[in-house]
Amino acid sequence: MSSGVETSLITPLVNEFASSAEMIPAADKIIIALDVATAEEALNLVSQLQGRVSRFKVGLQLYTAAGPEVVREIVRAGAKVFLDLKLHDIPNTVGSAVKSAMDLGIDMLTIHLSGGEAMIREAVGAAEQRVTVLGVTVLTSQTQETLGSIGVNESVEKQVLRLAALGVKCGVGGLVASAQEAAALRQHVPKNIRLVTPGIRPSSAASGDQKRVTTPRQALDAGADYLVIGRPIIGSPDPSAAVQQLVAELENR
Repeated sequence: MSSGVETSLITPLVNEFASSAEMIPAADKIIIALDVATAEEALNLVSQLQGRVSRFKVGLQLYTAAGPEVVREIVRAGAKVFLDLKLHDIPNTVGSAVKSAMDLGIDMLTIHLSGGEAMIREAVGAAEQRVTVLGVTVLTSQTQETLGSIGVNESVEKQVLRLAALGVKCGVGGLVASAQEAAALRQHVPKNIRLVTPGIRPSSAASGDQKRVTTPRQALDAGADYLVIGRPIIGSPDPSAAVQQLVAELENR
């Protein structure tokens, strides 16, 4: 790791770069994860929730089942798409994948920062500032034990900060990290870097396979800009009412 990246881990920037989360309306801070098995289910959810939220996440499950056409259909419906495929491959392949993804009309996509500097720069260059490249730090399903099993012996927080610093250095527009690390990130990254937090669970919801989870309010208070919420909404008997309740909670501090 270069000394420039190490310095950014040590020197807080909180006085110069305050959180920008409050600039985003509450409804626009919510990204609905369309973690469903078919295009029909996904488009039905978009139909129910469009107008209450503006952005939907298409991840590996839906993309593998329904392909790029489901992304096009969501975009044609007037919604924004966060394509969460967590690209991680050789630089040229990732750059080409980013270019292909841009043709779908998405506005955000993810890459794994552990792919290294050359890969990150290739992705950012391919995006040409037309979409926001989000760098994934440490997955919310991972713990200190899982990091250790792959040879990472630093704390989760330090690994998040290390990868975040590399991503910012290489030009990413945002970072994906647990809300448990959002406060530390906010002290070190510029305000124009968006923080996207998965693993969001209302206090009444089960955590499932996520290990590092927080409530929506805790995530925003920690400095998150966007909250990725799936099962508590899409698994609700009334997803629209669930979103309405969530927005109300976020608006009433």
